[in-house]
Amino acid sequence: MHLRYGFRLYPTPGQRIALARAFGCARVVFNDAIAARREAHEAGVNAPTMSELSRRLITDAKQTSERGWLVGVSAVVLQQALRDADRAYKNFFDALSARRAGRRVGEPRFKSKRDGRQAVRFTANARWSVTVDNKLRLPKIGDVPVRWSRVLPSVPSSVTVVKDAAGRYFASFVVEVNPEPKRYEAPEIGVDLGLEHFVVLSDGRKINAPRFLRRAETKLKRAQRDLSRKQKCSRNRDKARAKVARAHARVADARRDFHHQLSTQLIRENQAIAMEDLAVFGLARTRLAKSVHDAGWASFVAMLDYKAALYGRKMVRIGRFEPTSQICSLCDVKDGPKPLHVRVWQCQGCGVWLDRDVNAAVNVAKAAGLAVTACGAQVRPEPVRAQRGEAGTHRSDLASVDVHIAGRSRNHRSSSR
Repeated sequence: MHLRYGFRLYPTPGQRIALARAFGCARVVFNDAIAARREAHEAGVNAPTMSELSRRLITDAKQTSERGWLVGVSAVVLQQALRDADRAYKNFFDALSARRAGRRVGEPRFKSKRDGRQAVRFTANARWSVTVDNKLRLPKIGDVPVRWSRVLPSVPSSVTVVKDAAGRYFASFVVEVNPEPKRYEAPEIGVDLGLEHFVVLSDGRKINAPRFLRRAETKLKRAQRDLSRKQKCSRNRDKARAKVARAHARVADARRDFHHQLSTQLIRENQAIAMEDLAVFGLARTRLAKSVHDAGWASFVAMLDYKAALYGRKMVRIGRFEPTSQICSLCDVKDGPKPLHVRVWQCQGCGVWLDRDVNAAVNVAKAAGLAVTACGAQVRPEPVRAQRGEAGTHRSDLASVDVHIAGRSRNHRSSSR
């Protein structure tokens, strides 16, 4: 399988100018390819092939005065831009023909220099390399310093240089790895995703939702308000826009780090993981939209999927319409739907008190066919005040109690005589 390894780049001012030139040239070639495909569609002729686009938009364009500056970047970058345009149209037509079921892919659009993300890709033909002093050598850009946080498991097949909206540069390497499944025995567990608790496990453990966006909301509002007050097309507005992008990048990085740590922990501790197939797009249209996006369920589940495949674990999905919150995990009695504020409920069949989230996690594992127990589903019932007639002595009962005691005393004295 192929994995991506990302590392932070720290280019010099001259290298940033060269990267900006590469981003611009790749963007122009991509837009020219999109325009050529649209013109062919409007004219009612067949779409040009990759070889025709390469000759017309790269080879011949370099000889003209309008596109002569394309010679300033690596030809591999321009060829990869054409491949990206061709892949975008292929995905679009596959979605129209229902070969990509469940995924909505729109028609390819033109790229803008004001897009938050700019990227160029170098394959092995570009002859990029890592120098002796651990710098990334890119053609017509130079030796770029890299912050190596870990060792690559094998030789990368390509590298993509990315500039995000916050102005940071990253190098993304594509590496082929051979997963080796671990053979030791590990438990099987069910996972229930939520908003109050991000993850509830079938063994009773609960992990609170960090709510990174909610915690940073005050700073984000302040930065966005400062941006709205800046004059358009001014340098101060560009600085304020970068400040907003950095604030959002910190939130996204913290959420991604949390997802990586938790997904790695679950994969290492369990042999099989069962999870419900949630309708994230549907939940994102409700009043819980901000909390749903803040949780980032889709990215977390995607991490579990590829890590399970990497380490030989079993990942099981159950249907989203499975009534996991309505069935008792002990006696399998369906008790009906319950409002969201009901977190603890008593089963009408066996009378046991159940935690809603833990019970749902156990039912998820049982629906997936995993061998789990419902040990974490039972909870201690909350203390309830005794009713008036159940316990205690009340003033209305004192007279009858005194008469009863006096009668017993007289009977005892008479019997003793």
